[in-house]
Amino acid sequence: MTVALDTGGAEAAGPWIDRARATHPSLIDSAHLLDELLGVVNVPSGVWIDELGTIVRPPEPAFPWRPRQPTEELLAQLPEIAAEQLREAQKIKIDPEAYLDALRDWVQNGERSRYALSPDEVISRSGERDIDGSRAAASFELAQHLQRAGHHRDAARWFREAHRLQPDNWTYKRQAWSLADPLQGPTDAYDSDWLTEVRKLGPENYYPPVRL
Repeated sequence: MTVALDTGGAEAAGPWIDRARATHPSLIDSAHLLDELLGVVNVPSGVWIDELGTIVRPPEPAFPWRPRQPTEELLAQLPEIAAEQLREAQKIKIDPEAYLDALRDWVQNGERSRYALSPDEVISRSGERDIDGSRAAASFELAQHLQRAGHHRDAARWFREAHRLQPDNWTYKRQAWSLADPLQGPTDAYDSDWLTEVRKLGPENYYPPVRL
């Protein structure tokens, strides 16, 4: 099952689902409840849940394939900001082959798989929820409400507050940036944008290593 996290709902996420022609259930979480409850801070993330509804691996970077290298011909046809984003994205470290091997092992062996974690390890890897994280979630929820009500400037104020309180939450940042500009480029609404932030962090640090 896949879940799109997008305040824009079906209007924003639906075309991407249609384009993928998925044969599995494809849901849209317009309230970002999934990331709030499970602690998703970037996408794509995967969560392993067994037949009993028990989480056996908490959210972690999850790629089903390695994206193809865009050609210079393709890049030349894109807006400059999109071309630069794609070039930077190629430097992001991912390991889809190892992740898929682990996933297949779990599907085949279930709880006997060495990749299925104990409840204590799931909790340990899930990280702590401190007071700033809780305030960030509340700020983000308020921002979404204001955005839907058409109060975009007020929404941006609370999106920025969520970013300040939880600066490592890329889900909060990317949602706000995309509402201001579908390409997540520089706007007057925010002090930064996807490309600037990735270059500052270093694309090799964009995702934490997956501990298989």
